[in-house]
Amino acid sequence: MVLPQAATGPGPKLIQEGDLVVVYESYNAIKAVYVDKKGQYANRFGNFQHKDWVGQPYGSRVHCRPPGRGWVYLLAPTAELWTQVLRHRTQILYVADISLVIANLALTPGKVVLESGTGSGSLTHSLARAVAPHGHVHTFDFHQLRADEARAEFDRHGLTGLVTGGHRNIEEQGFPQELHGQADAVFLDLPGPWRVVPSAAACIRPGGNFCSFSPCIEQVQKTCEALDRHGFTDIRTLEVLLRTYEVSTETLHTNAAQTQQPNKQGKKRSRGAAAAAAATDEAAADAAAADGSEAAAAAAAAAAADPGFVRQVLAKPCMDARGHTGYLTFARRFVAAVALDNGSGGSSDAEEEEDAGEQQAGVAAAADGEERQQHTDSAYESGAGI
Repeated sequence: MVLPQAATGPGPKLIQEGDLVVVYESYNAIKAVYVDKKGQYANRFGNFQHKDWVGQPYGSRVHCRPPGRGWVYLLAPTAELWTQVLRHRTQILYVADISLVIANLALTPGKVVLESGTGSGSLTHSLARAVAPHGHVHTFDFHQLRADEARAEFDRHGLTGLVTGGHRNIEEQGFPQELHGQADAVFLDLPGPWRVVPSAAACIRPGGNFCSFSPCIEQVQKTCEALDRHGFTDIRTLEVLLRTYEVSTETLHTNAAQTQQPNKQGKKRSRGAAAAAAATDEAAADAAAADGSEAAAAAAAAAAADPGFVRQVLAKPCMDARGHTGYLTFARRFVAAVALDNGSGGSSDAEEEEDAGEQQAGVAAAADGEERQQHTDSAYESGAGI
């Protein structure tokens, strides 16, 4: 798991040389750094010496060396943060899709998961955390270099006991024979997931779950057809679309009755109210540009001067939203019917023998009827029945 090891004593975990640290500069500026006493981290705020970070607890705010005046936060790495800062070897799944995958696969500590399409390891880290400390993730990639880099990364992050990375073309070869009947869940991120459904069905235990990620609906259709043919049930496809909101402070008019008067005086008041609103918004804009407490206070005072207006925090959906990423297809492995014993409502041996006897009698009666029909037909053909 991309998390610091548990502290052996009281107090927070301290940063040591070689540890992975997520350096937080701002919401859109987050980077992963491995601590090296001889290394340094530089950004527009200044230079930071790694040796100054050693011994600091995770979550610390550290300042750069003079003459710089900047500072950053040193965060403990989590699976979510790692998804934001990892080096992309392939396209990756992000937190919105990952959370839905883990929830619908019903992953809990101790479960065994098979993954094909390791890629950059974004999902793998979240899978490992979900099944820790006693579960296991078997992940495969058809590209030798990517598989080797992913294994080295898992080892460096302390996931050796939770994740086994392998080089294998799952579409052509399927999952290894030794994993048949050993998995609680299977996840596929492949160009042709329908080709792997038979192998996945052999690996998933009864009651286990299946998931595939596909960008095209044609892939989803073929996968669903293959799942139906191989005994899966509860087949469904979901798509996650994020919608962000803009939060801002604006001036709202609250004296609606005054602005709706039809007389000229009312119109003048409406124009005056509009002018006051424009002046207030302009003051607020100046306050945002100056980013100073005095300017913000002046804008608030301007809004308070007119009782017909109020400064209000508003939220509205952004016009630009993130588009389609992919379809997530989920299914549950069919549970084979199990014969019940006599005390659980099942049929007894005598009942089974009776059913067999009735079936044989029915067959004999059908044969006798067919023979009689043939005799009648022969009689009609010879004219005996006329």
